Amino acid sequence: MRGTIAALILAGFFLYSCSPRTAIRKELVATEKKQKGHTGFMLFDPLTGKTLLEYHADKYFTPASNTKIFTFYTALQVLGDSIPALRYIIRNDSLVFQGLGDPSFLYSNVNGNDRVFEFLKRQPYKLFFSSSNFNADRFGPGWAWDDYNYSFSPERSPFPIFGNCMKLLAKNNNHLSTLPRYFSPNVVKGDSLLKESRAERELDSDRITFFPGKMMTSRQEWEIPFRYSDDLLVELLSDTLSKPVEIVGGDQLINSKILYSILADSLYKEMMQESDNLIAEQLLLISAGVVSDTLKPEIAIRYMNSNFFFDLPDKASWVDGSGLSRYNLVTPRTMVALWTKIQKKVPQERLFKLLATGGKSGTLSNWYKAETPYVFAKTGTLTNNHNLSGFIITHKGKVLIFSFMNNNFIASVKEVRKSMQGILLAIRDNY
Repeated sequence: MRGTIAALILAGFFLYSCSPRTAIRKELVATEKKQKGHTGFMLFDPLTGKTLLEYHADKYFTPASNTKIFTFYTALQVLGDSIPALRYIIRNDSLVFQGLGDPSFLYSNVNGNDRVFEFLKRQPYKLFFSSSNFNADRFGPGWAWDDYNYSFSPERSPFPIFGNCMKLLAKNNNHLSTLPRYFSPNVVKGDSLLKESRAERELDSDRITFFPGKMMTSRQEWEIPFRYSDDLLVELLSDTLSKPVEIVGGDQLINSKILYSILADSLYKEMMQESDNLIAEQLLLISAGVVSDTLKPEIAIRYMNSNFFFDLPDKASWVDGSGLSRYNLVTPRTMVALWTKIQKKVPQERLFKLLATGGKSGTLSNWYKAETPYVFAKTGTLTNNHNLSGFIITHKGKVLIFSFMNNNFIASVKEVRKSMQGILLAIRDNY
């Protein structure tokens, strides 16, 4: 409601200003001052090639999950319609395989991802797993180390399984179980009785302590990243496939074949609408494996910077696939230029189905509500940072590209979103 009121107030400014640009710019200045942070904005008409409005558009901001837009364009350029999942070769009575980074294997957030499982399950050969193509740290540069216990920070790996997370289920503070059940012996009950129940995994092991809560509901569930290792992977695979899987080292799989899994858009949709960090990180690894023989995110980043991002208005500091790192830095006008590239490559009907839609889907389902959706975009949120970049459809039918970035504010994210909603409503109604 307050966002709607703000839009009405802003619309009133147009009666006394020479242009929508002047009124909105004043509102951007006032918003930045109120939030005591930094705001950057750019509005661009791709049809005419004209910039309609900019405010600190050349300043650098921490993009948070707006970084996924870089990953999205990378995947669009490098990958085909389907995701490469395994590289494998048959030798005598053995099938040796490498993961190519596909995050969809037994991942409940993605549909139609059972092809690799069925392939491995029905093999009459002995199964051997090699990770010699993987050359990346489990966490990205600049990630907050103490996020390891949260579902939004799973570890990167050559062969993700179950989204590299386990689920802990608690009933009435007593009955504890895990999915997969493999992890159940690792769960212990803590002595402390807290106000709210909590589950904590040890930093370098899969031992989980459950602390009961006084306000415990009948059933609670936590999704917790597990500590990935090749040994753990083959144990989980052996348990799930009901057949032994062993590790083999130093195998390059020359003259091997590639098995593809699911349609790429299935991953893009989950990444762009729900802001899935694991999918983003793994897509960057997959892309690196396509342009080289190694799963290393820096390879994909260098490739894209040299071949596709050399003409961006401002060079981006880009270090990971998801935006968890605060080392990432980008300007609003570079975000607009990136969306312009994507718009030229992907038809609008397909593109908008992959993006979060105001009032309808993903991270925008509770914001920018309207009878006819007008915002199709990607959010990006870290503590004290909130950004939104994408497309806005005006009442005149124009499809405009925008980037709205807010960093280092001390206001609540809710208040920031309300201000952004008011401004974007005014743009929809007056351009």
